Amino acid sequence: MTDVVDAVEADRALKEKHRAMWASGDFPAVATQVIPQLGPVLVAAAGIKAGDRVLDVGAGSGNASLPAAALGAQTVASDLTPELLEAGRLDAESRGLELEWRQADAEALPFEDDSFDVVISCLGVMFAPHHQPAADELLRVCRPGGTISLLSWTPEGFLGEMFSTMKPYAPPPPPGAQPAMLWGSESHVRDLFGDRISDVDARRENLRVDAFKTPEEFREFFKATYCPTISVYKNIGDNADRAADLDAELAHLGREYDQGTPGTSGTVMDWEYLLFTARKKG
Repeated sequence: MTDVVDAVEADRALKEKHRAMWASGDFPAVATQVIPQLGPVLVAAAGIKAGDRVLDVGAGSGNASLPAAALGAQTVASDLTPELLEAGRLDAESRGLELEWRQADAEALPFEDDSFDVVISCLGVMFAPHHQPAADELLRVCRPGGTISLLSWTPEGFLGEMFSTMKPYAPPPPPGAQPAMLWGSESHVRDLFGDRISDVDARRENLRVDAFKTPEEFREFFKATYCPTISVYKNIGDNADRAADLDAELAHLGREYDQGTPGTSGTVMDWEYLLFTARKKG
């Protein structure tokens, strides 16, 4: 019994740490200024239409929930971090959109079995630390014949390389936690869902990012807004040499991916993601 209690307390502490991390920056700024196209891309891939019951898992501030609601879908945006949901709620009000905002753990969703026609996640569920429970929950709340559609950064793409670059500077992951970028591997996602899905459509695509004038501007923006990057620099603390080393590595990564035309003002990068859509078997 003591082991069970200890495991529950450890999981609670881990989730609280995740919640605090995602509240630490300004992810809504990332969502609106850098990746606004991704929500509509996912909604289109999922085939969402008016009247559909839609659950967005790890919805953040609603970059996919809001486009779904704009189509007339009955949308629930769920996320572990209430601060992000509040930002999304205010955005929805400004647009005149109606949807439900629910604080929820992706690994233990507070919804009945078979509750939704479509279950989506845009760069959200991939950050749940335990992948199999999260995948099981996505399937559980989706009705038989319903659609599950996920958009995740790939391990080999820009964000995958950025996380690999930051890893030596980050605290060690909690025991049992799996790397987020594995959700960008088709084989990994297929293994998580097993024979419980059909009609799989999995493809790698690129997001063209041209929001920054220089790689250094990209780095500074992510240091100020993107929660995992903020967390890594916080772990470095007052070690100026280590911070300078990571600064240099992130700027170098940006230059490696920069496809901008020499002599022009602007950095242009392609960030690869996996778009995975399937049906839940009846």
